[in-house]
Amino acid sequence: MSGLIAATPAHKALSQTSVDYRGEIWLNAGSGDFAPYGIMSNRYGVTTQPSSIMVRGALKHEWNTTARWSWTAGADIIAQASSATDYARYQQSSKSWTERGLRPSAAHIQQLFAGIRYRSVFAIVGLKEYPSAILNDSLSSGDFTRGINARPMPGLSFGLWRFVDIPFTRGALQISGEIFYGRPTDSRWLEDHYNYYSSFINTNWWYNYKRLYFRTKPSLPVSVTFGMQAACQLGYNIRHYFGGNFGYSLVDHVNLWETLEMLLPSSGEGYWRGNHLGSWDLMTRWQMQSGHQLKAYFQWPWEDGSGIGRRNGWDGIWGIEYVAASPRSIISGAVIEYLDFTNQSGPTHWAPHDRPGTTITDEATGSDSYYNNANYNGYTYFGMGLGTPFLPGTIYNRDGYMCYVDTRVRGFHMAAKGWLASNFDYRVMLSYRQGWGDYYAPRAHKVHDFSWMLEAAWHVSNVPGLKVSAIAAMDHGDMIGNNIGGAISLTYTGSFTLGNHGK
Repeated sequence: MSGLIAATPAHKALSQTSVDYRGEIWLNAGSGDFAPYGIMSNRYGVTTQPSSIMVRGALKHEWNTTARWSWTAGADIIAQASSATDYARYQQSSKSWTERGLRPSAAHIQQLFAGIRYRSVFAIVGLKEYPSAILNDSLSSGDFTRGINARPMPGLSFGLWRFVDIPFTRGALQISGEIFYGRPTDSRWLEDHYNYYSSFINTNWWYNYKRLYFRTKPSLPVSVTFGMQAACQLGYNIRHYFGGNFGYSLVDHVNLWETLEMLLPSSGEGYWRGNHLGSWDLMTRWQMQSGHQLKAYFQWPWEDGSGIGRRNGWDGIWGIEYVAASPRSIISGAVIEYLDFTNQSGPTHWAPHDRPGTTITDEATGSDSYYNNANYNGYTYFGMGLGTPFLPGTIYNRDGYMCYVDTRVRGFHMAAKGWLASNFDYRVMLSYRQGWGDYYAPRAHKVHDFSWMLEAAWHVSNVPGLKVSAIAAMDHGDMIGNNIGGAISLTYTGSFTLGNHGK
């Protein structure tokens, strides 16, 4: 939902509450095992199936940006009926393979949160859709560390609500940061989709995300934002299977203190316990005198110490964004990105401390295998990547494998949006990618995917808040399959005020 509450005098802040509401009916249909990439990705995990009908309702109270103390809260409920996708499962009792048609639940809570803010410091608890901290979510292929591709995870987020001036810099340098602790609730999804034949399944883990950004003075023609994002999966209940037979399990229970160690790990085990990944981020923004903006940015991924030390070559997301002076321009924004995840610090990983008694003492810190880990399923939530969907998540693995198949991916992404008339807007996306599998499990032959999406929306002039949207999208290739489909939606938004209006 969008919209800011109207500024109110301080003495009325407690007696008047502005509430935004949104209702939506969505219908998509198509062929293939999944919804096309342009419909499925970067929509907070709402639509995954080739055909579905959805009814959605939401209420939200936004921050009061003019008050020192403020609060926010929201609820977002989805009910849906969708087609099923077949996933393979091994039946040990009959020693045979079967296929099970699986679909999303008929209803779920997409968002349910409450938060409080004092000046620039905030805390939010619950389920909430968080945007990317640096990329344009409506145009980009997706943030590497925390994007908008997966459902919200229940948890606690706190930090700085916006950039604030660093003392004694006179506004020349600003700082922003956030810490999030989450608890995944997709154990049932993992257990339903796992094949119980090989590899492993991991449930009962914790999630931590943190970000620290700096920004030079934004009022200058050129401003730079830079910093790091980091994420961690900690704790596990791992069950290994070999040839359809249960092998062994590993359990790592995590207490409160150990979750705090993810912020400031002690020497020794604290540095590497869990699955750590993230990105070095930098964006340079040029504000032209005409009002137009150009942004150049990159995200350098890291999966361990070798990535942090930039041993993974040119791996990353490299992009240029154009922002028009007028948001109602024919082309109000455009993005072009080059993505490369093929170096991964080299093809070999060898850590002597992982092999007690070895006579090979040299170390090779390669095979970063982005989003994968020896003790954790892929960096996903309900099968959808928590980072960029450009690396296909585990939901695409109809063989029940719970890790990323293609981590060595290279390609490009382009997108644009704008207004063709005062009440008619559009968005178009185009992407191409090639995949070579993973250094631990390389593909015998290269795979590829070509995807496009066209979205148009009509804002009904004589019914304020009513929008009719249509989407067409297609995937072609052997990476995520040949999927073609379309969607139509009817959305109505508005706001109302609760409480004593006064005179």
